[in-house]
Amino acid sequence: MAHDYAITFACYNSVEFTKACIESLIKVGTPLDRLAIVDNGSTDETRDYLLGLPLGGRIYNSSNQACGVAWNQGILHFQAEWTVVMNNDLIVSKNWIENLIQTAVDNDLRVISPARIDGELDYDFDAFAVESARKMNQVFRQKTQNAVCVCIHRSVFHEIGYFRANPKLLGFEDTIFFHDLAKTTIGRAITGNVWLHHFGSVTQKEMKKKLGKSAKDDLMKVNDRQLLQQGWVERKLAKWKSKNQAIAWRIEELASKGMTLHGERIDHEFIWL
Repeated sequence: MAHDYAITFACYNSVEFTKACIESLIKVGTPLDRLAIVDNGSTDETRDYLLGLPLGGRIYNSSNQACGVAWNQGILHFQAEWTVVMNNDLIVSKNWIENLIQTAVDNDLRVISPARIDGELDYDFDAFAVESARKMNQVFRQKTQNAVCVCIHRSVFHEIGYFRANPKLLGFEDTIFFHDLAKTTIGRAITGNVWLHHFGSVTQKEMKKKLGKSAKDDLMKVNDRQLLQQGWVERKLAKWKSKNQAIAWRIEELASKGMTLHGERIDHEFIWL
């Protein structure tokens, strides 16, 4: 069954990662005419590179509008039934988007994310993705998602709205969106049926560099309790529940499969999170 889908990501400099992402899409046969890229005021070779691609959408912002504005621009460009909102520092696997959407449909989910490995690409990702999907295809982390790559049904935007379009947030937009999503009964999950490799927050690192911040600094100081309309106790409880749920998933997945839906590549080894 063919699905109506679109893909979008925002980029800000770091053209080498955008190239790697595009090359991985081409390698697995993902049509670039389904992709809308929003450039947030890059000053490197990004715009020249994008001009040479047969994209479905190419949006140039005159300055950095941050992710929320850019994601909304990309989503609204196509207004497809399903939209993948992802980072530009990713490597995808064969049949990734088809399997992601079909898994969502088969399991009555309207928001779905793939499993992922963060870190250095010093292993055979193609072979790893095939074997891991075979091994973990029935494993889900329910009522969650990841901001690195998330596939969203258009009904979700109609129900809770789009991403917060405030350039001052500089990366907190996904947290607000997912917080609003958690208040609903919308089905959402991370699936082990699809895997990707994530190099790791490249755009945020570039923005920190532009602002004169170190890699360890927060991109922006935010009062997350205020933005999420939470009291101090409520916020602490939410963080505690999230941390304990992640621990429980890790223990269960390792015990049954010997791996988890989120790994990190460190010193040529997989660290399961």
